[in-house]
Amino acid sequence: MSALKYLNGYSQSLQQQVSQLLAAQRLGAWLEQRYPPQEQHPIQTDAALYDYTQALKQQFMRSSGPVSKVFFDTRMHVIDNALGQHQFVSRVQGSKLKRKNEIKVSAILKTLPEPLLRMVVVHELAHLREKDHNKAFYQLCQHMEPDYHQLELDLRLFLTLRD
Repeated sequence: MSALKYLNGYSQSLQQQVSQLLAAQRLGAWLEQRYPPQEQHPIQTDAALYDYTQALKQQFMRSSGPVSKVFFDTRMHVIDNALGQHQFVSRVQGSKLKRKNEIKVSAILKTLPEPLLRMVVVHELAHLREKDHNKAFYQLCQHMEPDYHQLELDLRLFLTLRD
């Protein structure tokens, strides 16, 4: 079960099902059935990712602070246990303290289906309101993306298959 490092928090029965799919070399086919192969989604540049994130923020989180920067990070790897990061940068400018919110998303998500990218962006946007992964955080994620938990599992399955 050590090959299932992305599924550590899930039940043993789910891990066994995934192990069986891997052993039978059917996990890829199962994921293709859920996410039929098609052309890459149109969000391939930092500008497109910024616009995509701003549209989600405008739809669900108008009253939250502005996001000043959103970009794909080619150095971010799953090894760091993250596919996205949010940063709250504070800088002194004269006598004022300027706060900026920045979101980094792993470039790996350029090649995965768009719903998985959306799940990561929703996750990072939710950190604008909730800093910790608590109940309110996950409720906000589900408000923005009703299939949030399923998409998170599917993303972990893609990463398991990739390894």
